[in-house]
Amino acid sequence: MHLTCSEGYVVTGGRGAVQTLTTSGYEVTPLAAGTVAWFTPGTIHRLVNEADLRITVLMQNSGLPEAGDAVLTLPPQYLTDPETYASVTVIPAEAPEAEQERVARARRDLALEGYRALRDAEGPEALAAFQRAAAALVRPRLAEWRERWERGARAAAAATGAQLDRLEQGDFSHLAGAAVRAEQPSVYGKFGMCGRLDVYKGQ
Repeated sequence: MHLTCSEGYVVTGGRGAVQTLTTSGYEVTPLAAGTVAWFTPGTIHRLVNEADLRITVLMQNSGLPEAGDAVLTLPPQYLTDPETYASVTVIPAEAPEAEQERVARARRDLALEGYRALRDAEGPEALAAFQRAAAALVRPRLAEWRERWERGARAAAAATGAQLDRLEQGDFSHLAGAAVRAEQPSVYGKFGMCGRLDVYKGQ
């Protein structure tokens, strides 16, 4: 579950589904080539790969998701403080790949255990308790997140506002600074929350 960022999937191949849980209830959204699906903060989501699912994931807020704006649906005993949470979620970067995979599968299994409990719970109390615990877990990082947001998404929105102001005045001088950029992944197949990810520099 993301606390401040919307997430979108552009499905480029295969077949699968995203299972979601919100205060409105449980829902399954089928995913197939051509589907674009997105959801807002507070949506508990589980991605299911049914047949070679390939997606491009788009995240809001330029870097916040990679800075930890997501909390896995672990059982409550693992959500008590940041250290306890990290002890079962952090994948050791320097460990051999087999150990990274073991940790990734173990945290997936814990997240599924908590997810099933939330999905099967009667009434809104269990979901509210998870949301409360998630908000408490990320609170120590909010100053860092705000700084990232101010440098990234907020700055980009402000630049667009300034460009609109210039254009209203007949000033198109910013167009002279047009540029093209391209980038290849800096890491291929990194273990992420939703499976293996190709990661781009700075993300």
